[in-house]
Parts: sequence; C-alpha cells; structure tokens
Amino acid sequence: MNTHPYLRAYMAGITVPTMLLLVVLSGFLIARYTFQIPIPIERAIVFPMALVPNLFGVWNVFYLWLRPRRHLPIGFHGAILPFILAPAGFALATCSGFLAATSSGLVWFHQIVVPYAVLVLGFSFALIAYYLVWKYLVGFFNEVLGIA
Repeated sequence: MNTHPYLRAYMAGITVPTMLLLVVLSGFLIARYTFQIPIPIERAIVFPMALVPNLFGVWNVFYLWLRPRRHLPIGFHGAILPFILAPAGFALATCSGFLAATSSGLVWFHQIVVPYAVLVLGFSFALIAYYLVWKYLVGFFNEVLGIA
C-alpha cells in the first residue's frame, strides 16, 4: 500500500502557517476597518497568504526528501526558510511599489519608515520563531502523520 509520505509532509507543513495567518488576517482587518489605518494593507497580506503556507509545505517535503541523504534537525531546517522568504518578500514588495529602500531604512507605503537596525532585530526574532515553530509544531504534525 502506498502511504503518500510527501503528500502527508505537505499537509503537515501547511497546517501551522494556515492557522497563524487567520490570526494575522484578523489583526489586519481590525487595524484597517476598526482603527481606520489609511494604508492599503490588503496588498501586503496577499504575499503571505498565498505563498507562505505553500512554501512551508514544500519545505517540509524537502525536509522529508533530505532525511535519508543528509540529516539536519527539523528546527534548523525551518530556520533556513526566512533566508528564502525575506528576499522573496522584499523583491515582490519592491516590484509592487509599496516598499522602497532608502539610506535610513525601508519605507512602506510611502509613509512608514523602518530603520535597518529594527529589521535586523526583527529578522533575528524571526529566525528564533521559525526554529521553534518548526521544532515543536511542524515536528509534532509530522509525528502525528507518521512521517517523523
């Protein structure tokens, strides 16, 4: 019997970001419609909602495929993903016209300036968060589906 391990790995991978994106989308909607923030955040939420869960799933399939060849702990494997997501998100946001790089930092929607020091700190926290999410949550779903 074929147990479809790659399909199960994909499903285990997309579970966590799909659940978290519902919370993030709710926060965006509250900020936009309750607090009347005049920024077109609908354009900014499309990238994470469309790409991040799929990349988590494909990245988990890649982890399963790599295991017999070169074993890397799942937490470290997941911590590599921001190095792919950050440049892709930057390129897409820059091409879409709502992010610009200046000498003082990144400018979102021609209004919000984020200094580079804050970006470095945020990226460091993202690495830690991705490590923990992959180690404990994605690893748990991999075990539940019998692919760990």
